[in-house]
Amino acid sequence: MIDVTLQNFENEVINASKSVPVLVDFWATWCGPCKVIGPLLEKLEAQYAGRFKLVKIDSDQEQQLAAAFGIRSIPTCILLMDGQPVDGFMGALPEGKIKEFLDKHLPPAEEEEEELLEQEAPADAGSQLERLEQAVAADPANDDARFEYVKALLLADRIDDAKVAFAPVIGKVAAVRRFDSLQRWLDALDAAAAGAAALSDLDARIAADRRDFDARHRKAQLLMARGQWTQAMDELLEILMRDKAWNEELARRTYIAILDIIEPPRPKVAEGQIPPDDPTVATYRRRLSSVVLS
Repeated sequence: MIDVTLQNFENEVINASKSVPVLVDFWATWCGPCKVIGPLLEKLEAQYAGRFKLVKIDSDQEQQLAAAFGIRSIPTCILLMDGQPVDGFMGALPEGKIKEFLDKHLPPAEEEEEELLEQEAPADAGSQLERLEQAVAADPANDDARFEYVKALLLADRIDDAKVAFAPVIGKVAAVRRFDSLQRWLDALDAAAAGAAALSDLDARIAADRRDFDARHRKAQLLMARGQWTQAMDELLEILMRDKAWNEELARRTYIAILDIIEPPRPKVAEGQIPPDDPTVATYRRRLSSVVLS
């Protein structure tokens, strides 16, 4: 546990959260519930053995930091990942509830990760493509199957085959969001194949004018074509933070397209249960919401 002030906040919280999730506990010396939850958080930090870092901020002494996070009552805990707040809770929650909160966001322990890898070995790409092709042939109107089939073809770098499979539903692009997402991916691949501006040239334009949104969007497209999804979304967020409505919300629409593309198919779960969110998709959805709603 580390006491954080304005002077060490950048290093101990922002920079640290780029390598390990950081849980910030806002507290005060006069706060009774803070004295209850504080020891629990320290106990859990030890139990989780490096899966997250706990820091404490005295909201009375560090009012600028408390105001920056919009703290209205204490104790309040905020979880940061990759330099951004992703979730939080207020009040002295019981240990079980805090564990539920942490487990929802933190990567699994190494032994758990190994077990998951053993239990969820990915299906052979060839057999998966064959299965999806059969599903589309059996039911050409199955939009979900067609989306997954075209997506799998693109991931296999079979772009021409993907365009053939996509052709029957091009007329649905305006009405079916995931087909619109595929179209944006295809557009990005076409732009890259046509010899669009080099990444270094786009970076130079952005360095000269941080509001060169056309250069930022072109860079995001190039990153999409390379499969660098999170980097593309980071670039689109830079546009959204400056102008949410730019070019008829083109940045937001492209960002949503990437989320559709990278989200894995939901696994089957028992009735009444909710399948877990992909952590990368969940994180970038929250970032989009925080920017769009701000």
